[in-house]
Amino acid sequence: MMTSNNPKKPNTLGDWAYIAVEKHFNKTIKHEAEVLKDQDPEALHQMRVGMRRLRTAVTGFAPALDLPPAAQERQIGKIARILGELRDLDVLKEALENKYKAALPKSEQKVINTALDYLETKRSETFKLVKKTLEVKSSYQKLKQAFQDWFKEPKYQVTAQLPILEVLPDLLLPEIGEFLLHPGWLVGVETNETKIRPKANLNHQEVEEQLHQQGEMLHDLRKQAKRVRYQLELFTDFYGETYAAYCQDVKKVQEILGNIQDSMVLGEFLTEALQTEKAKLPETLSKELAETRYQAWQEWQVLQARYLNFPVRQGFHKELLQPQGLPD
Repeated sequence: MMTSNNPKKPNTLGDWAYIAVEKHFNKTIKHEAEVLKDQDPEALHQMRVGMRRLRTAVTGFAPALDLPPAAQERQIGKIARILGELRDLDVLKEALENKYKAALPKSEQKVINTALDYLETKRSETFKLVKKTLEVKSSYQKLKQAFQDWFKEPKYQVTAQLPILEVLPDLLLPEIGEFLLHPGWLVGVETNETKIRPKANLNHQEVEEQLHQQGEMLHDLRKQAKRVRYQLELFTDFYGETYAAYCQDVKKVQEILGNIQDSMVLGEFLTEALQTEKAKLPETLSKELAETRYQAWQEWQVLQARYLNFPVRQGFHKELLQPQGLPD
């Protein structure tokens, strides 16, 4: 193992690992106090994102890093999941209040009010867990201390001394390969001789059937898109506009599939809150949820067709092979 202080002119894998980990660690902990006050949902959102990006930095630079046990990826993941449970409830609340309630007739709005009351009870219980997770002597505090100690005296694997420009493709290509090989890309496709393409002109019912059968696969692709996006965004300084465009595509995949998943989760939450079957949800509300999924599906098919196109995938790989130089 090699040890090093953070250098002034970073050019090795270890240098950039330090920069990334420190950046996202600091962005995470600066929201801690506001999260505990529980007055601004944005603070929770930013802390959750910070934890996810920190986790990505730790996993993305794993070949270079030698972190203490309390600062390992699995420890970050545990805390991020607890924050995520609370954030997911905030997202549901925002959707119910700002998107769906106003679109419903008055006769159905009481359903939203019932769901919101149930949500507040559940959120109060979840916040207690978040507070316990962040308080003194918790695993979060141990994680925080472990990183702070590591920043003072960082330790690295021997590969940390490799030049960043020479190993960037080695870091990124396996991630992108796994992403593009995910079976979620083949949900709702048809094969015509040797060409694979999305099925065109599916009606609402057909889309619902696809999501019922393979929605979990799309959800898993969405999660992988999120991880890949964070990984790619660690290295935007080393590439140009083409790389940025690919990053934007991955972000769109995450967002579009996220809209589908959020709608499905909301339907399941309403079923739980109202103690009824989804088929018995108020008609207008059911249609609104289905329409959200249908419109997102149309957007998804555009990106799906693009990345089932071999030249596009090949171009993505080629771009990763050509980092342009060290940032100023």
